[in-house]
Amino acid sequence: MDEQRAAYVALALTPGIGPTRLHAIMKACHTATGAFSAPFAFLRSIPGMTPAAASAVAAGSAEVGALAVEQVERLGGGVLVLDDAEYPELLRHIAEPAPVLFVLGDLSLFERPAVAIVGSRDHTPYGGEVTRAVAWAAASAGLAVVSGMARGLDAVAHDAALDAGGATIGVLGNGLGVVYPAANARLYRRVAERGLLVSEFPPGEKPTAGSFPRRNRLISGLARVTVVVEAAEGSGALITATTALEQGRDVMAVPGTITSVCSVGANRLIRDGAEPLLDPADLLAHYPELIPGSKAVASRPPVARPLPDDLAVEGYAVAELLGADPMPLDDLVVRSGRTPQEVLAVLCTLEIAGVVEQQPGRMFRRI
Repeated sequence: MDEQRAAYVALALTPGIGPTRLHAIMKACHTATGAFSAPFAFLRSIPGMTPAAASAVAAGSAEVGALAVEQVERLGGGVLVLDDAEYPELLRHIAEPAPVLFVLGDLSLFERPAVAIVGSRDHTPYGGEVTRAVAWAAASAGLAVVSGMARGLDAVAHDAALDAGGATIGVLGNGLGVVYPAANARLYRRVAERGLLVSEFPPGEKPTAGSFPRRNRLISGLARVTVVVEAAEGSGALITATTALEQGRDVMAVPGTITSVCSVGANRLIRDGAEPLLDPADLLAHYPELIPGSKAVASRPPVARPLPDDLAVEGYAVAELLGADPMPLDDLVVRSGRTPQEVLAVLCTLEIAGVVEQQPGRMFRRI
């Protein structure tokens, strides 16, 4: 690849070099290759450069960038830098745009109007139902549904968008090629094949405690509106709402029961001025360029029947994880925290009770 492009990618991936320092380095050195050949004393003189950051640049080389590009291309993806025409326009204007994006999937989704839908990992059935309905309506109307590929409501939003035949963008807190959490392996494949995966971390990089809060600014940055469905106090969804507000984007929140810890964050957002989302039409009103909202809202996701009251505790716990869309046995095992034998035994009981049906490929769904 082009040496300057490889050097720029390498510079962006250098430890201690964030968007602000990268901009200062490029301004002082003019080119990325020039930065790697600059004396330590000159690097140290650049505003905002610490000794550690200057040392990291002085010890770096364009080969790091070339290797990262080679790795992502091996996965079937590519690399976007800020100057590329395909780089998402909305991200160019946030406070800290990612200098480099590693992408896998349909880049044309960056051109669609988008909504970010985020929420709790440990959500309630109500939260799952609302997330599915909102994501389904948004995708049916032509919006790209953006979320963070996490367990819980993120996964529900991505799946619902794809199930509706629409588009979704998954923003990762790790590098491409790393599936986290492992239970989302099927979702990862679905989004890579029919949507778009995006990361500012190099391929193969595992997630860290700090990588998820950092990716949240990209989730909100890609969307005109951020919707918080359920969020406990101090949750990542609230961080995403904060970055959205800092970026001048709209925030909507779904009201929840005041006794539910999962709804504390969303309810407080509404109290503090966020627009309540009471119907998918409330969201679609923010996108006047779409097809008429009534057509999109009329398209509702399939809903499973309510669970019978006489289910055993273990049967209820497993059945609650299932919806109208089929789920692989392996995913159900991971999400339930039970052994395959235990899950199969419960599923057998649920099938007899007419609550669950098995489909080809060891897939199960509520009926």
